[in-house]
Amino acid sequence: MIRKINIEYTIQIWREGNQFIAHAMPLDVMSSGFTPEKAKEALDEAVHLFLETAADMGTLDEILQEAGYEFKQENWISPFWVAIERHSTTVGA
Repeated sequence: MIRKINIEYTIQIWREGNQFIAHAMPLDVMSSGFTPEKAKEALDEAVHLFLETAADMGTLDEILQEAGYEFKQENWISPFWVAIERHSTTVGA
């Protein structure tokens, strides 16, 4: 039997056309919905299924380590986000 663990993640939401896209960082899982709330709900379900599948396959620890999580005192600790910023660059002549 697999023990229960809590795994935190940070999300970003942006709009693309008539959809809102939700992205779980640092797990790199995405989903969408017609409202920000629906996108968050869909993302939570996608993250849960992704992590459950990884646990069933025996790859959860490896995935979390590759995503920057640290295992401390029987808990997986999410990377601490220092900043989320919008930048731009110019391309071409």
